Amino acid sequence: MRINPEMHARVEKALKEINPQRLLSVLVDMIDIYSPSGKEKDIQLYLEEYLSREGLKVDREEVEEDRFNLHLTMGRGEPLLYLVGHVDTVADWDFDEEGPYEQSGIIRGLGSADMKGGCAAMVEAWLALVRAFEPHDRPSIGLALVVGEEESGDGSEVFLEKSHPSWVVVGEPTSLSVCYAHYGYLEACLETTGRKSHSSLPELGHNAVESMLKVLLHLGRHELFQQGRSDLVYSIREMSSSRAGFVVPDRCETWIDFHLPPGMDPRELKTLIRQRAMDAHEFIADLNLEVSFQTSYSGYDLGQDNEMSGLLRPVYEYLGVPYYENVFRSHSDGNLFYGAGVKPVILGPGSLETAHTQDEHTTLAEVTSAARIYTALCSSLDLRQ
Repeated sequence: MRINPEMHARVEKALKEINPQRLLSVLVDMIDIYSPSGKEKDIQLYLEEYLSREGLKVDREEVEEDRFNLHLTMGRGEPLLYLVGHVDTVADWDFDEEGPYEQSGIIRGLGSADMKGGCAAMVEAWLALVRAFEPHDRPSIGLALVVGEEESGDGSEVFLEKSHPSWVVVGEPTSLSVCYAHYGYLEACLETTGRKSHSSLPELGHNAVESMLKVLLHLGRHELFQQGRSDLVYSIREMSSSRAGFVVPDRCETWIDFHLPPGMDPRELKTLIRQRAMDAHEFIADLNLEVSFQTSYSGYDLGQDNEMSGLLRPVYEYLGVPYYENVFRSHSDGNLFYGAGVKPVILGPGSLETAHTQDEHTTLAEVTSAARIYTALCSSLDLRQ
């Protein structure tokens, strides 16, 4: 499919309404508002006021007290497609010292890539569509700015209680590559318990940290956990032990993130981890180990030949943006949407390489390109109804 003359006129009309400086201003404001999971109220109030000033009807979806999604729709009937962005970030204890920083088109700061850049691009696309078309001529789409993605995904869960579109575009950082396939996710907690003793008499106690290290080494020797040789991605995220002065620690807890390639069943991985844990009793004396699993999502693969690829390929060609397809390796609300029967495409500015790090950044050029892609996609979608 190519952009035909009728579609060309619609797309161009909407693209002319995109304002990069307005987009930059909103993005910097968003980054400047600290919004870790659970404390998203301030940024939602900012976005609600900003969109309302444009004369738009903005609905709140309450998630819990002082936490809510923002929900907008346009066009006729139920939206065929939603643009979805999460406004929360991971926590950052040094936020006041860092803050947003823009120089030569590079925007730095917590959330710049994950995913306030994507949210700002979606808001700008929404404004462009509203300004370009009269209400009766607008595409049937929605915009959901949700909370809680970096923790439990409770914002998207609440959204799915009332809305069930055919497709969503989730603006996670993909460097503008299009991801129709998505890794699954499993969060595991391992806990060893031992026996305290004076630190100078370790033979009288049982060191829970030593036991944990042996368990982790045993787990890592399995071929599935060989980094770089297996498609499974895992990361030991946290490790903590009891702290009670000059003593042998009697407790150690470790959290591990597992990212599963599409097609790998989280249940099979759980069984393997439990089996390796049981095997560890054979060579670790007096091992007391508990294994539990928290968040668990299967991955998915929508295939390369799908309805959305038939729209996005010509959009990229029309805009002169290189079209790449990839597999999204991280966890996102895309897993939740897919599990609910919604088809998610992961597509946004910024890169996972810098997300959650002190070097997190994106560029105005890429965020503007994302806004143009979202705008052109939504403009052309209406002609495919």
